[in-house]
Amino acid sequence: MKILWLTWKDKKNPLAGGAETVNEELAKRLATDGHEILFLVGGFVETRRGASVHQRDGFKIIRLGNRFSVYWHVYKYYKKNLQGWADLVIDEINTVPFFAKFYVKEKNILFIHQLAREIWFYEIFFPLNIIGYIIEPIYLWLLRDRKVITVSKSSRNDLIKFGFDKEKIKIISEGIGLAPIRKLESIELESSKYRMPTILSLGAFRGMKRTDHIVSAFELAKEKMLGLKLIMAGDTDGKYGKKVLNKIAKSKYCESIEVLGRVSKSKKIELMRKSHLICVTSVREGWGLIVTEANSQGTPAVVYNVAGLRDSVRHNETGIVCEKNNPNILAENIVDLLNNKDNYNKLRKNAWEWSKEINFENSYKDFKKVIGDFYEKRL
Repeated sequence: MKILWLTWKDKKNPLAGGAETVNEELAKRLATDGHEILFLVGGFVETRRGASVHQRDGFKIIRLGNRFSVYWHVYKYYKKNLQGWADLVIDEINTVPFFAKFYVKEKNILFIHQLAREIWFYEIFFPLNIIGYIIEPIYLWLLRDRKVITVSKSSRNDLIKFGFDKEKIKIISEGIGLAPIRKLESIELESSKYRMPTILSLGAFRGMKRTDHIVSAFELAKEKMLGLKLIMAGDTDGKYGKKVLNKIAKSKYCESIEVLGRVSKSKKIELMRKSHLICVTSVREGWGLIVTEANSQGTPAVVYNVAGLRDSVRHNETGIVCEKNNPNILAENIVDLLNNKDNYNKLRKNAWEWSKEINFENSYKDFKKVIGDFYEKRL
């Protein structure tokens, strides 16, 4: 098959996240199986004339325009160069759809990791945030007849609320690029973790991640656990990043907070193995890949009760999902879990076991079946 994949970011984009990793792992496997994959994505370097073409892992990427203009550039590029080329077009909604159904001649399907909804108010400036929030239900209604691939029950339920046929929504497993640690024994807890109880915040300092909530929760938890530490790794650029850094600088516990900025993959793995808990406080996620990655390295999570995170954490089985999404409740859950060694070890083990099932082999198997069912043939 020839597959044309429309999405506004590729994995090399500085704003790339878990969705882009999943996309390219699936594409790599499709290419290995003999399929031809072409991504049309937004550019992120200095403005240049024409398309920027890149090849990796057996598939091709063409960057067009920028974050905002890519939709128009993709439409023009398709009309000029690609009409009739593909057997299937994947229209990935990552904030805004490409509306492929209205101009492509080929069969097309939607791929939705998550809806934007509240994220508009955290990541986009006024008045575009208001406009985005208002028009999202409208464009979803216009696309409600499409077949959809998504990655969680939460996203599926959201789509059903907006008029999509539940029979046309197929969930595929997520995948992580980390191999789970080989053994998880009680002795490892003493030998591999930091000496003092340590919370990990991993990911860019962004408004939709509510990184400042983790700082506030740490300060509250520190009042009850004096030895508690917080390590924060991720890009700190931007207005919101500066806000969080300023909050940390003014904290009376600033000496117990370590800010590392962006870290290498090997350092990321080390942090996940050595920390005792990872905390995630996003407004919403498609799945919460960072949770599963940490689980695979022997670290359970305490998360907010939002779409995606409530899918990647089974409450009181593989981690803790907060009853209310605020720093006070987050702090209480942190302290309770770290002070209950038996429950901590139970959640840690269950999370590690579950992470073994969440891999790209299973994700690709699901993905192939969905596409195959769409074409009523085996891929």
